[in-house]
Amino acid sequence: MIRALWSKNKLEFVDGTLPMPKKEDANYKAWQRCNIMVVTWITQSLSPQIAQSTIYIDNAKKLWDELKERFTKGNYFRVYDLLQEIHSIKQGEKSVTNFFTKLKILWDELDMLSPAPDCSCTVKCTCDLIKSIQKKQEIEQVICFLKGLGEVYGTVKSNILMMDPLPSINKAYVLVLQ
Repeated sequence: MIRALWSKNKLEFVDGTLPMPKKEDANYKAWQRCNIMVVTWITQSLSPQIAQSTIYIDNAKKLWDELKERFTKGNYFRVYDLLQEIHSIKQGEKSVTNFFTKLKILWDELDMLSPAPDCSCTVKCTCDLIKSIQKKQEIEQVICFLKGLGEVYGTVKSNILMMDPLPSINKAYVLVLQ
C-alpha cells in the first residue's frame, strides 16, 4: 500500500505531513477529494470484514493509524520468528540462488517490521552512526548467509570470512556462485 500511495504522490495523506486545511482554505475541497480517494484505496485493499469495521473513518491519516495500531501489535512475535528463522536457516537441498533469495526475503521483511534507526538531528549528523549500524547489519547478513551454506562451500566460506573488510552480501553471494 505504501508503494501505491508513494507512486500516486499521496503518501503524505497517511503519514501526517499533509494535514487537513481549514474549511475556509481554498485548498480544502481538493484536499478532501484526495483524502476520500486515499481512504477508498485503503478500504478496497482490506478484506471485507476488516473494511466493514472501518467504514465510518473518513480521514486517511486516522484510518491508517487505526489499522497500524490494530495490526502491528503482533510484530514482535513476527520479528522473533524471523530472527529465529534467519539464524537457523540452512541451504539443504536448495540451490545457492534459492537459498539466498529465501534469506533476502526474510531480511527484507525483518527490515520492514524493524527498520534501522534514522537520524532525527535538526543539524546534519556527522558521526556516521547510521552508516556503522548499516555496516554491522550487512556483516551479520554475510555471516548468516555463509553459516547456512552447505559443507561443499567450506573453502569459499573460509576465504570470504578471511577478507578484511568483509564483502557486501551481494558480493559474497557472487563469490559463492563463482
